Amino acid sequence: MAGLRTPSEDPEGAERRRDAQGQRAARCGRPARCGEQRVEQRGCAGVRGGASSSTGLGGALSQRFAFPGGNASYCWCNSVAGGNFEDVTPEKVIRFNPPLYKQRYQFVRDLVDRHEPKKVADLGCGDTKLLKLLKIYPCIQLLVGVDINEEKLHSNGHYLSPYLGEFVKPRDRDLTVTLYHGSVVERDSRLLGFDLITCIELIEHLDSDDLARFPEVVFGYLSPAMIVISTPNAEFNPLFPTVTLRDADHKFEWSRMEFQTWASQVADRYNYHVEFTGVGTPPAGSEHVGYCTQIGVFRKNSGKLAEPSVSQQPDQHVYKAVYTTSYPSLQQEKVLKFVLVGELLIQVDRLRLRHQRMLREQEKEQDPKAGGMDFSPAPHLLLGAVFTEAEKARIENSPKPFCEGEKFCIPLQRLLAYPKLHRLCADEERMRCLIADSVCLSSDGSAVVVDLHNSWDYRPEDN
Repeated sequence: MAGLRTPSEDPEGAERRRDAQGQRAARCGRPARCGEQRVEQRGCAGVRGGASSSTGLGGALSQRFAFPGGNASYCWCNSVAGGNFEDVTPEKVIRFNPPLYKQRYQFVRDLVDRHEPKKVADLGCGDTKLLKLLKIYPCIQLLVGVDINEEKLHSNGHYLSPYLGEFVKPRDRDLTVTLYHGSVVERDSRLLGFDLITCIELIEHLDSDDLARFPEVVFGYLSPAMIVISTPNAEFNPLFPTVTLRDADHKFEWSRMEFQTWASQVADRYNYHVEFTGVGTPPAGSEHVGYCTQIGVFRKNSGKLAEPSVSQQPDQHVYKAVYTTSYPSLQQEKVLKFVLVGELLIQVDRLRLRHQRMLREQEKEQDPKAGGMDFSPAPHLLLGAVFTEAEKARIENSPKPFCEGEKFCIPLQRLLAYPKLHRLCADEERMRCLIADSVCLSSDGSAVVVDLHNSWDYRPEDN
């Protein structure tokens, strides 16, 4: 059974090889063979684009999704054969700036920015590059990739793991990332109810039977709130030297009219509406061919993006889970406690040092001869942040820290008034429960209690 697109060449890897070839040729004193057309057009998971529409609707969407600076230009390149320079007519090739695959990635990222979906799936995720870009978005809580190439999923899954910094500064919301091995024309109930499904440079890899089943599964069964489909624009191909299909695995490449006819029929059948746009602006003088890659953005007529309807279907788990990981977030009590206690201890120490300085200033006022220069941190450094007027007012109106002998007490209400702690935990009782076994509390549990002086504190009398 034909399945998802499994590109045989990584665009970034191809660019590195092309750069290396150019460097070798430069050292040999001859120009490099230019493979720009091939490099830019190879299928890549997450690669996005579309052709300009002949309708007013498509034109309007193109303006909204315009990619700044995403223009194509011609360059000339000679050939090298057998290690010797051939005196042949230079070949005219097209280069996109930024590279076409980056424009496609950016198109999806712009959609995520605009609509803030919680559940996103990339069908034909390949090397998972798009997923790596999307996992940083705080709105996304479930990120799924599906591909027919199990080996590629295994080799790229670890790139989706949380970094160390994501434990130190965790997300506000949970995020789970899962990679499934399977075909896009198979039904799996774990992909029901998604806000956004992307099918990037995918459909042209499907044979006629699978292409016929594709809408039934993606639009009819999965029925997400939004679907993005990109595919090559065949009308752009004559601008490339000696190209029929852009990839050996492509079963077809559609003109704008062919793609729009198919997309409109699918949208009508499954209660969606579709708008057309694209990325990869043609070189000057060739505007009539449209974008290099055409895109259809499908939105469900009877659903809201934030509240997708889940099909009432029995569970069907046909995909094989190859990789899954969960990110630390403040929704997890263990993570919240770790972050809260750490931030609380920092704030407590700032207040303690500030109180020490205030006491020394009072001693100087009473006895100007007492003490020398004070090298302790200045008050503005101890605050640790610049507060708004409203934040300052909230802090000043909260109970003030106080001393009991050599103990320094900071009321929990005071700590909750500071913005960072307030964002983490706005309730005093909740804070008390989270920090109780990590810090020393007063007998009534209303304040954090620490020693006013520590052995490592700076003291002027030590000089």
